[in-house]
Amino acid sequence: MKKVETSAKTVEEAIKLGLNQLNVSRNEVEIEVLSEGRHGLLGLRGEDARVCLRLIEPEYEDDIAPGNQMDASDLAQNILETLLDKMDIEAYVDILPEKMVTDEESQPSTVLNIVGEDLGILIGRKGQTLISLQQVVRLMISHQLGRFEPVVVDVNGYRQRRLSSLQTLAWRTAEQVKLRRMPFSLEPMPAYERRIIHLALAEDEEVTTQSVGFGESRKVVVVLKE
Repeated sequence: MKKVETSAKTVEEAIKLGLNQLNVSRNEVEIEVLSEGRHGLLGLRGEDARVCLRLIEPEYEDDIAPGNQMDASDLAQNILETLLDKMDIEAYVDILPEKMVTDEESQPSTVLNIVGEDLGILIGRKGQTLISLQQVVRLMISHQLGRFEPVVVDVNGYRQRRLSSLQTLAWRTAEQVKLRRMPFSLEPMPAYERRIIHLALAEDEEVTTQSVGFGESRKVVVVLKE
């Protein structure tokens, strides 16, 4: 914590001197009076008043600085690293240079890639834990920035590999449907993975996609266009 000690004939003068040195206002410091000073006797010089001014450090919720002091990418990285630290997970967070068009949004999103060993616990079954972690990060960013900021949370490149795998699956399935002239059902998938399939085939002129079923049994069916 930054602090200064100043002295002057009076406490008030010492405080003003300290505020000038710190270049802050009175409500931005804690003031401790070290000595109120003493008047001299018989014309002799007395003891000056002495004060200590300590700059008040802003307190941030969850040890995370407010978003207006950094851009959205740095804020997201800071939030995610703080969460990992509180979870006692040894890993670091990279901001990837290339953005990703995600399963949830059509606009490019910043990718935060968590790098470390034995991080399967952060991915979970079919990536559900990873999606939940991403949602928490997005909510915390939105709370601090006052707006929605699309970011993608990945673990050792899992999301990118899964995205590529699902897109390839969609294209191959479409070719089989065209060849056999019959609909084909994919395995049940969470909503964000079904959306990847839908987007991968959205511009195909011969096939279309439908989601059928309920809950965890919901899946995508690829069919010929009528």
